[in-house]
Amino acid sequence: MNTGQTVFSQIMSYIPKYEFNKRVQKYQGNYRIREFSCWDQFLCMSFAQLTYRESLRDIEACLNAQPNKLYHMGIKGHATRTNLAHANRKRDWRIYAEFAQLLISRARKLYQDDPEFLIDLDHTVYALDSTTIELCLSLFPWAKFRKNKGAVKLHTLLDLQGSIPVFIEITSGLVHDVNILDVLIPEPGSFYVMDRGYLDFQRLHRINKHFGYFIIRAKKNTKFRRLYSQKVDKSSGVLCDQVIRLTGFYAQNDYPDKLRRVKYHDKETDKSFAFLTNNFEIPALTVAELYRNRWKVELFFKWIKQHLRIKSFYGTSPNAVKSQIWIAISVYVIVAMIKKILKIELKLYTILQIFSVSLF
Repeated sequence: MNTGQTVFSQIMSYIPKYEFNKRVQKYQGNYRIREFSCWDQFLCMSFAQLTYRESLRDIEACLNAQPNKLYHMGIKGHATRTNLAHANRKRDWRIYAEFAQLLISRARKLYQDDPEFLIDLDHTVYALDSTTIELCLSLFPWAKFRKNKGAVKLHTLLDLQGSIPVFIEITSGLVHDVNILDVLIPEPGSFYVMDRGYLDFQRLHRINKHFGYFIIRAKKNTKFRRLYSQKVDKSSGVLCDQVIRLTGFYAQNDYPDKLRRVKYHDKETDKSFAFLTNNFEIPALTVAELYRNRWKVELFFKWIKQHLRIKSFYGTSPNAVKSQIWIAISVYVIVAMIKKILKIELKLYTILQIFSVSLF
């Protein structure tokens, strides 16, 4: 990193500001704005993420404690809680959503040869899951979830090569996980690993028609007819490898093609799992190993909830909540890119802890 600059300025130097400005112009983010631009908002909110600020008042106090350094950090507008609150409420959240997607596409290129994903496949492997962020219903009446609870859901498609999120959809807590398959555009030749909450044969058949592959846990009451079985080595944990057809009335209409059913026993947990997939080429053990790697998306959710400010929010409007989540994702991706570019051996958690006390 460069010397003579604040650490915060050095971090933000990895952001393509020209691309950010293109998104601002697209959604007229700075229309009739005299001071405190979208860029100022992004920098202040990124500062809040990196330093774990609790509230708008907290952000204002910390930034204005070093007023002579704000200009050199890139913040040219007045960093007051009023300006921040207005910006979070009014500036279109899609500016930060599209910019985060740009950063994600760049980060994926850096992590495409990540050695942590040890399964040798020529295909891209994604894990699809969601996490619920609970909110106070009286403060967030638009985020309906339960009778006395509010929540938003973060539906995420994670590239297992580098643990980079490639697709994120933010919805109210009432939206069922399986509905996200309607929004998702299947990528031909890629694997989509999902839990049984996404088991909907009509939607899975759509992935199949787009030449994508899925691996999903089967439900116990799934009705099927075995056509034939492949030989398996039971010492590896694979109990059976079958080609089947669904026999349930609705299921066979929704998915008329053949399916592959793999049953696997995990010796560590002493549990058996049954998987359904439309790929008939990869080894049965690889099917189980791909599903085992799905835990990375759970770790991703746990990590961002612990280390980014997405469990408590600086504003209560839908626009403020979505803006904060997308900026938090941007910060995660920026730090991941810096770790890779500078070949830093420390974990992301450790890097963030060091940043939090050294930004000035």
